[in-house]
Amino acid sequence: MAETVGSLVDKLAIVELKIYHMREQTEREDATELFRSECRGRLAVLERQRGDLADELTGLLSDVAARRVVPKVYRQFKMYNDPTYRPARPPSPSP
Repeated sequence: MAETVGSLVDKLAIVELKIYHMREQTEREDATELFRSECRGRLAVLERQRGDLADELTGLLSDVAARRVVPKVYRQFKMYNDPTYRPARPPSPSP
């Protein structure tokens, strides 16, 4: 499974924001018709991407519900800012 439920939801949230702001650009009265037309084309692409992501999420959730797919849980093992992972350094030689 290349995508997780969380990563798909994250991508959907991002594309929704892009759609919202691109739609605003298509309605700008101070922009040229050429610019608004280009934005409408980009908006159509973003809406297709949203549909693809939504379909993928729906399929994944169906597979999980039917137990055809078992999501993996990845644990976080953070080592930074933990002194137990830093060996003691010998004192620097004096000049």
